This record gives sequence, C-alpha cells and structure tokens, in this order.
Amino acid sequence: MTVTRSIREHLPAPLARTAGAVRRRLRGVRYSFAQLPAFPPVATTPVRMLVGPTNSAGQGHAWAQAAQTIPGVGAAVSFTLQRKAQFQFVHDYGVPLAWFGQPRWQRAQEQHVVGSYTHVMVESLRPIFGARGFPDASPDIATMVDAGINVSLLFHGSDIRLPSRHAKRERWSPFVPGDELTERLETQARRHAELVESLGLPVFVSTVDLLDDVPDARWLPVAIDATRWQQAARPLFTGERPVVAHVPSNAKLKGTEEIDAVLTRLHESGAIEYRRITGVPHDRMPSVIGDADIVVDQLRIGLYGVAAAEALAAGRIVVSYVGDAVRHRVRSLTGREVPIVEADPDTLGDVVTGLIADRDAAAEWAAAGPGYVAELHDGSRSAEALTTWLTSKETL
Repeated sequence: MTVTRSIREHLPAPLARTAGAVRRRLRGVRYSFAQLPAFPPVATTPVRMLVGPTNSAGQGHAWAQAAQTIPGVGAAVSFTLQRKAQFQFVHDYGVPLAWFGQPRWQRAQEQHVVGSYTHVMVESLRPIFGARGFPDASPDIATMVDAGINVSLLFHGSDIRLPSRHAKRERWSPFVPGDELTERLETQARRHAELVESLGLPVFVSTVDLLDDVPDARWLPVAIDATRWQQAARPLFTGERPVVAHVPSNAKLKGTEEIDAVLTRLHESGAIEYRRITGVPHDRMPSVIGDADIVVDQLRIGLYGVAAAEALAAGRIVVSYVGDAVRHRVRSLTGREVPIVEADPDTLGDVVTGLIADRDAAAEWAAAGPGYVAELHDGSRSAEALTTWLTSKETL
C-alpha cells in the first residue's frame, strides 16, 4: 500500500472521494501529455515563415498560403491555439488550451520555432510559446529576436483599435466611456500601442481603418478562397421573398440590436425573410450565405473585413457601414471603389427596401463583388504586402 493511498483511506469519505477524483484526473493528464503533438516538417529553404497564434477568421493560414507564392519563400506555416468554444479554421498545426499551458509542450514549441523559422508574424501580441504567465508576447519576441528571427506584428481589430479615438471620429461608434467592454479594450489597445512603439518591429493590420491607430503599419488585405463561396451561391431574388441575412459574430460591435429591430420589422411586414445566423461552423457558411440575397454586415465600426469579403465573393448584395474614410483610403491604395451598399442605424430600413424595390440596381452591386474580391482579396495583394518583410536583403 502506498503512503498516498494510506492517507486517502484515513480521510473522511467526502474528502476521500474528492482526492480520488483529483488523482484520476491527474493520471489522465499525465497520459494525455505522454505524447506531444507533432510539429510540422519545415523546409530548409532560406526563408521560412510562421504566423500565429490566433488564426482569426482563418486569416493566419490564408496569409501563410499567400506567402508561399512569393519567390524565395519556401515554407509558410500557420499555428493556432485551439479553443473548444470556438469554431475551428484550417491551420497547419495547433494545440488545445490545456497543452498551451504545459511547460513540456512550451519548451518543445520554443525549440521548434527557434530552430525552424527565419520569420515569425505574431498575431495580436499573443504568446507564441504558450501560457507562461506573461500578459503578452514580449518575452517570446525577445527570445526570437535574440535567435536572429525576423519578427513582425499583426493586428486584426479590437486588439489595437483605441475606443476613445474611434468614438471621436465615428458617429455610430459602439464605444461608450464607463462601459466594461470599452474600458477593457481601451486598456488593451493602449498597452499594445506602447509595445508597438517600444519594440520597433514591422507592423501589419488586416483592415484599413486600423491605419488610424497604427499610422506606420502596412495594410495586409484579408485573403479568401472565392471559389468556395461562388459555387454555393444561388441566383439572386429567386425565392418567395428576398432573404436578408446577418451574422452577429460580435453583436455589440456590429450593431446587431439595431439590425435585428429593423430587419425583424421588415420580416413581420412580409417584405423580407430575415435570417439571423448563429452557431454555424465556418465550413458550412458558404451555403448559408449563398442562400441569401442581401447580407447586412455591421452598422457601428466603419470598415469591412472577412465576413463582408466572403459575401461579396458569393455575389451577394452586401450592406454595411463602411464610412467615407475607409472608402477614400481603399480608393487611394488600390484605385477601386468598395462595392458595399452604405447604411447606418438610421438608414438601414430605407436602404434594404430600396434595394428590393430596384432589383436591377441591387444586382449591379452584387455583380461588382466577385471581381473586387478577385483583385484585392484572393491572396495576391496579401503576398505583395508581405514581400518586403520576407525578402529584403537585411532579413535574409
């Protein structure tokens, strides 16, 4: 009889049961970590890139794929922290949260990264080497830089967007002083902005509105596989009633409360069929979006991102609050007009009913979407944005 078992048998029954359960759980943990997850093989080419660990909306993987089209870049790998509560996107390798906190895996991850890659893009300043008690990726970045790795930073949105600045420039901003989410994001954005300045690394942002928050950053356009979205789309306005869809991935930031109110009223009047899309895995979204005529993206932030680009690729009529500043910036950077119908909380109802009333004009908006995505969001522009960082002589 072991000492541990002897002690457990002398405990009161409730404590003994608890101790037994903890022992069984720990035994399971030891077994779970007996075999570390396999790391992907990495080519021995001069330039080898890793991007992670958030893979937000699958973009880490999409950018890795785009990077591999750049001459001289022989390998690009996406890494993601897998959370059970989130839908998973395609990636090259990942680990569950339990592994992310294990010192044994952390050591293996650090060894793999430092020994395999010449360039690492850190998303949202999240740790690359695991949850080691640090609030951000600064210690990981220091280790990689010391090892001679060229590190860049990538921000997706709320990780660097300063709410107080946004509230001053946007009439419909969702950020309100004293609000818990606003205060939390304000603190995070300020801390990240300080790190951006102190680290002095190349910075990329995934949407052009973020150039207001990081003026020296470079726009890294989101990249999508347009074919998946086009193949699943039906012809417009072929249903009994026009179908209007909204995907409230972040209800507060997207203005879902106002969108729900307007579209529910139109649904109840019989003018449209309103579909509020929740709980659908990403691999099923092309058929869901493709079965809509109009997609209302958001009414609060003043941008367009992955969800809007996917709906544009599907040839849907996309309605959203893009804002004059973003439209002007896209025009100046690319020479293209954003083919998204402008709306805000005050005008959404009139915009949707106007599109339904003039379906020829609505169809023209939809027809412009696939070509726009093919030019700006098929990955080629993303590769262009990454080229200087990945291939400049001082980084080889």
